Amino acid sequence: MSSINPTLKPKTSNARTLYMQKLMRHLLNPWHIVAYLILIVLTILYAGPLFMLAITAFKTSKEFNLNAISLPSSINFDNFIEAWDKANFSQYFLNSIIYAVSATTIYVVTAVFLAFPIARGYIKGANWILTLFVIALFLPPALIPQFQLILNLGLYNTRIGYILLLVTNPIGIIILVNYMKSLPKELDEAAAMDGCGYLRFMLTIVFPLSTPAISTVVVLHAIGIWNEIVLATIYLSNEHYYPVTRGLINFQGIYGTKWPVMAAAVLIMTLPMVVSFLVLQRYIVSGLTAGSVKS
Repeated sequence: MSSINPTLKPKTSNARTLYMQKLMRHLLNPWHIVAYLILIVLTILYAGPLFMLAITAFKTSKEFNLNAISLPSSINFDNFIEAWDKANFSQYFLNSIIYAVSATTIYVVTAVFLAFPIARGYIKGANWILTLFVIALFLPPALIPQFQLILNLGLYNTRIGYILLLVTNPIGIIILVNYMKSLPKELDEAAAMDGCGYLRFMLTIVFPLSTPAISTVVVLHAIGIWNEIVLATIYLSNEHYYPVTRGLINFQGIYGTKWPVMAAAVLIMTLPMVVSFLVLQRYIVSGLTAGSVKS
C-alpha cells in the first residue's frame, strides 16, 4: 500500500499534477475505500455511545424524557454539581486517586527491581520465571484463597489491604523485561568498573533509560486500578473506602431514574483516565515498540 503525505507541497506544476494523480489513485483504491469505511463504522460504534453519554449529561430530566437523543437546549452543569456534592462522589473520587497513585507507585518500583535481573539473566531460571508471568496472564484470579489470606491478616475492609491486592500485574513485568533486554550490557560492566553500587545503578541508570516502558506500565496499571470493581465489591464494605467504580453502584441505587445525573457521574469517573491516556499515549507506543539505547 502506497502512502501519501498531504503536507508535501510540490514546487512545479508537473510535480503538482503527478502528486494529485498519485493522491487520487491512492484515495480511489478499492481496498483503501473499504478500509476507510470499516474505520468509519468502528468509529461510530465506539464514539456514538460516548457522544450520547455526553449530551445526556448536559440535559435536564425534562429534556431527556421528552427526547432522549436530541441535543441539549443549553449547557447545564447542574447534573455534575449534584453528582459531585450530593452523592458523596467527591469522596469516592479521592479514594480512587489514593488507590491508583499508591498501588501504581509500589508496583512500578518493585516491578523494575524484579524485571531487571530477569532480563539480564542474573538469577537462575530467569526464562522460566518469565514464562510463569506469561502463564499468569491466562489464569483466573484465586479469589477464595486471596480472601482467606486478607481476612486472616486482619486487612479486610481496610485501605492497606485493598492497595496490597492491587499490587499485581503480570503484563507489566513482561513489558519491562522485554524492554530492558534492549539495554546494552556494557552499561553494567562500566558501572561495576566505576564502583557503582547496585541500588545506585538501578536508580541513576536503569530507571531513567527505562522511562518509556515504565510510563507504559504506569498508564496501563493506573487505568486498571481506576476501572477495578470486583475486588472493591468483595473486600470493601465501608462506604468511606469505596473507589469511584464501587461508589457508582450506590449512586445508581439513589439516582437510577435520573439518567442525566447518572451520565454526569459516569463522565466524572471516566474523564481523568481519558485525559491521562490522551496525554501519555505516545509513551505507550514508544514503550512497547522501541529501545531507549542504541548500541
